[in-house]
Amino acid sequence: MKKQIITLAITAALAATNISAYAAEIPRESTPLNATEEQIQITENLISDILDEVESGKLGYTLAAGYANTKIRKAVMANQTDGNGYGILSPIAQNAIRIMRDKQLRPDAYAQAEEELKVLLADLITEVQKGKDYMIAVKEAYEIIYKSADASFNYDEQFSLDTCYRDIPDIGVEMFTVARKLLLEAQK
Repeated sequence: MKKQIITLAITAALAATNISAYAAEIPRESTPLNATEEQIQITENLISDILDEVESGKLGYTLAAGYANTKIRKAVMANQTDGNGYGILSPIAQNAIRIMRDKQLRPDAYAQAEEELKVLLADLITEVQKGKDYMIAVKEAYEIIYKSADASFNYDEQFSLDTCYRDIPDIGVEMFTVARKLLLEAQK
């Protein structure tokens, strides 16, 4: 009887101090365009502890990426990924870690990109809010971003060329990441 009271008291105390563990989520704007929500969730479940360390500044990209690759490889080899392979789960993790770290190191660049893109992509954001297909909107957003750097840029022509022949304006990754973030928010 005394053990039951002590156990009940400890359980009640733990419930009263219900401290939920914070697990960082994979930023959806960082995922490869061909990744499914299921694949993102699987990756998130495998590496959320690593993402926590990246987000808190305790891990840099290289170590975090190495740890994530090891966890993913082991999970794939143990058939714990619902048939999803290393070839998709690893890029999801790598992109998430890279973008999370970049946002941490260059918050001003992301804030400035968001200000600029809210204006530059305003019409496209409205179209997505009204139901425009997200994938089509992403391509159009990328084209608008490239044209903002070089008005003569022809997206379809350049991306039809072999990569070694492309002449693409130099644009920071934050512009594309924030564009996808804004379009994802508009889609909701």
